[in-house]
Amino acid sequence: MSSELRLGLLSGFGAYLLWGGLPLYFRLLDHIGPVEMLAHRILWGLPTALLFITAARRWKDLRAALTPRRLGYLSISSALIATNWLVYIWAVSAERVTEASLGYFINPLVSVLIGMVFFSETLRRAQWIAIAIAACGVGVLTWELGRLPWVSLVLCFSFATYGAVRKTINVDSRIGFAVETALLFPVALVWLSWFQQTDGGGWLGDGIWLDWLLPLAGPITAVPLILFALAAKRLKLATIGMMQYLTPTLQFLIAVLIFREPFGPVDAVAFGLIWTALAVFTIDSLMGERKARRLARAAPVAE
Repeated sequence: MSSELRLGLLSGFGAYLLWGGLPLYFRLLDHIGPVEMLAHRILWGLPTALLFITAARRWKDLRAALTPRRLGYLSISSALIATNWLVYIWAVSAERVTEASLGYFINPLVSVLIGMVFFSETLRRAQWIAIAIAACGVGVLTWELGRLPWVSLVLCFSFATYGAVRKTINVDSRIGFAVETALLFPVALVWLSWFQQTDGGGWLGDGIWLDWLLPLAGPITAVPLILFALAAKRLKLATIGMMQYLTPTLQFLIAVLIFREPFGPVDAVAFGLIWTALAVFTIDSLMGERKARRLARAAPVAE
């Protein structure tokens, strides 16, 4: 195994494991309201992002990203990722991590659906079958809950749409994250300044433990993103595609085994359908990539 491949694998595993373990961090701070936690994630995310850009000497790339067109798209993506973060933080505090994990299991399927709608990408038969099976899983969960699993749906659609917007402008993930947090920073700072003056303000002077945990929201948000960027440059898309299931799997295990969230027979059926859909989707993706490589090797011979 080459050193580059080893670095890619370690970075990928690190990114997805850190993302998967986020519920543990937010549960430590569950006495902090979701909006306040979101504001801190933005507040500490910006200096962390700028620190990484300085270390990588990417200020020139950051300035190049500040065009009106890119700023317009990044404004949309910043609103989408803020929505995603807020709902996820709320789900942890409301003891609905299982439902949140379902959203990230579904996310790859929603991404290909958005690719079809907005980028005219063609879906293969197996992909349609996978989406139909996943829809059945969501239907089973809706029947059990007596309502749509809105946490799952908001998380998967907001993140998949976020990915589509970012794909449109093709900005480096670190640069994009810095600009997005910079756009959100004034709102977060003003809100925190106001909230700290109210009776509900719960940060400064509320204990050393809390004073140190909240600033960690920046590195905890930025570090997985940096690791993912390192992995994406060194690994095949198929490898990244397989590794991405580590995050919702870890979230699911934390929810059921550590947080002791309820998981009954109907939940098992719903998740079983989702996992079946993902198996169909993953096998089809691997076969499609293998076929593409085979055709690429045969092309010079045909000429």
